[in-house]
Amino acid sequence: MKVLFVVPPLTGHVNPTVSIAAALGARGHDVAWAGHGERVASLLPAGARLESLGELPGDVVTAIAERSKRVRGLESVQFLWQDFLVPLARQMRPAVEQVIRAYRPDVIVADQQAVGGALAARRLGVPWATLCTTTAALVEPLAGFPKVKAWIDGQLVALQDQAELPVVENADLSPSRVIVLSTRALAGDAPVPPQVEWVGPAFSDRPDDAPFPWEALPPAPRVLVSLGTVSAERGAPFYAAVVAGVRAGAILVAPPELVPSPPPNVLVRARVPQLALLRHVDAVVTHAGHNTVCESLAHGLPLVCAPIRDDQPVIAGQVQAAGAGLRVRFAHPSPDSIGGAVARVLGEPAFRAAAERIRRSFVEAGGAARAAGLVEAVS
Repeated sequence: MKVLFVVPPLTGHVNPTVSIAAALGARGHDVAWAGHGERVASLLPAGARLESLGELPGDVVTAIAERSKRVRGLESVQFLWQDFLVPLARQMRPAVEQVIRAYRPDVIVADQQAVGGALAARRLGVPWATLCTTTAALVEPLAGFPKVKAWIDGQLVALQDQAELPVVENADLSPSRVIVLSTRALAGDAPVPPQVEWVGPAFSDRPDDAPFPWEALPPAPRVLVSLGTVSAERGAPFYAAVVAGVRAGAILVAPPELVPSPPPNVLVRARVPQLALLRHVDAVVTHAGHNTVCESLAHGLPLVCAPIRDDQPVIAGQVQAAGAGLRVRFAHPSPDSIGGAVARVLGEPAFRAAAERIRRSFVEAGGAARAAGLVEAVS
């Protein structure tokens, strides 16, 4: 059959589709992506079929990236919807409809944040599944903020009205299948829709070719420290606290100019081959991006989470509630708090035991292969 992945121009949302697509291809299916030009093409393997939705204007992308660095908490949730997801849905929906008419997929797999893909599938009557690369929107993190939730619900109603579709609740979720790249062992027992399937992370086929000086690895125990690609430039105070407070060996993923004189136990690199490097460290310090958290736990590594915005506070809360790590403040970080948290996750066996329990749950959930089977069953 022919499967179309509809993705937003976000690295963490495109990467998992590569592994699922590889599993589908191994079963003889034809796979294509609908996404925004070079921003998506650069994340796909050689020879992948990309049906371009055009290019996002450079000034718009720059403005969004700059503002995203300044917002936190609930403001970041409203910003995400108002300035990014809703305009993206409006721009994507007619373009995805054109792709559907040309490619004629049997099944569409729409990222939860690519709402235009869901609307296009409904308008043209193509069976579709939702791919959730983060669990935050599933576990009702806004239950305590009814006005914010009502505002988001209103945005989804307006998008359906504009597409001349009957209004349904949870328009970003397929009524047939919702494939979630996590497990209950991490996400907890919050109620979710009945069509949700937990498959664990999917990253086995992701390209990971950044150069790295393996001979320069600091002595064990080692921690990997990364704030992700979007937040790295605003992390100077956090990096300084890491350098001053962490006594273990540390591989710090950061712009080198923000850490000008690292001590001998700290190796600073602008980019690293993260998946390969995770096999050589003992813990991870992260902004609690869902992909980094799941990749770390898939290696049985405990975490120190310093969430900044969007879904990160929710994911950090899941890690701490599961016993697989600790949460620290990103704002006004202190060497004592970060160094102490790293010492605890390295020194107290309970954290690694919880991380190992989640790792086993990921293996049992099936990952990309199970996700491919669920896509095959969509009708």
